[in-house]
Amino acid sequence: MHEHPDPVLAAVLKQLREERDVTQEDLAYNSGITVSSLSRIERAQTSPGWITVGKITQALGVSMAELAEELERVTDEPSGSPSRLRLRGSHTGL
Repeated sequence: MHEHPDPVLAAVLKQLREERDVTQEDLAYNSGITVSSLSRIERAQTSPGWITVGKITQALGVSMAELAEELERVTDEPSGSPSRLRLRGSHTGL
């Protein structure tokens, strides 16, 4: 089954990076992924796996629980549309 990238996850990861004033290059380096992969994740062109999300959040100093809380907050906003976190290799999401 092909998972579609989650635009909410993409936006939240980008927002967290920008709030910490971290460049894509620095985050990619500190996460051990390529800049092009990070860019595709942030633009919702690819769906990252759990390991990749973990590497990104760790490099940002954010726990997976904090990421989940931010995703929930964003999807609960009246202007936001309900979305489920869909990570490659995940059957249920969060």
